[in-house]
Amino acid sequence: MSNIVPFADMQQMAKAIADSRLFGLTDVNQVLALGMVAQAEGHAFATAARDYHVIQGRPALKADAMMARFQAAGGKVNWEVYTDERVTGSFSHPNGGSLSVTWTIEQARSIGLVKPGSGWQKFPRAMLRSRCISEGIRSVYPGSVTGFYSPEEVADFEPPKTKDLGRFDASPLNPLPELPENATELVLEAVDRTGTIPLMVPDSDTPYLFAMDLEDWILQFATLCEKIGKSKKLNGGERKEKCKALARANEGYIETFNPIQKTILNQAIANAGEA
Repeated sequence: MSNIVPFADMQQMAKAIADSRLFGLTDVNQVLALGMVAQAEGHAFATAARDYHVIQGRPALKADAMMARFQAAGGKVNWEVYTDERVTGSFSHPNGGSLSVTWTIEQARSIGLVKPGSGWQKFPRAMLRSRCISEGIRSVYPGSVTGFYSPEEVADFEPPKTKDLGRFDASPLNPLPELPENATELVLEAVDRTGTIPLMVPDSDTPYLFAMDLEDWILQFATLCEKIGKSKKLNGGERKEKCKALARANEGYIETFNPIQKTILNQAIANAGEA
């Protein structure tokens, strides 16, 4: 039985999660992007709200979620010291060896992390623990966290000065026009958009639309794949191939994506084949 959630259902779920404000994620696009990543990793869509934060426009995997994934993958940790001044954890995994990681409040203070009113002043032990978890797991068995940092780490990053391809900022989602259910070819007219990032379609030198930013482009790509997936005259393999052709038409831009963004696109293509 497939665990893939159709894109339209993802949008409804993302809106419900964002509107609830229960998990600190209030932007539908952020919830949708993170939910697609969670689903691509084999987790339920809604676990994105439980496991992730978005800090300064960057996705961050919560420390407890890191620990849960690490332990589920066979990892172990032994807390040797656990105080407000020093936290030491010994991390081990059958495929990654073992490593003892120590973080001290003095170390955090020396690199400028301890600031007035910050979590480092209010909850030093928890902050030290999170740093140990992130460093230890990424060093011993990074596959369980797929390159994510903890919210405590991301909060200490320099704020992004310019828009970059890794941000998960809010952006307007302008829906694509409906494709006929019996569509068998990507015969599309260019859409007038005020964005700057072109979304190309096969066998056309004219952009189908101009997305507002990276997140908008990804969502428009996924929405178009969903509409292709609704074709009654194509089988699953043919629908999937249509979406792959769409990706090939934009491969120059897609090559600049990070692994998470590429995962989202691959999930959209897989959804079309499963529809």
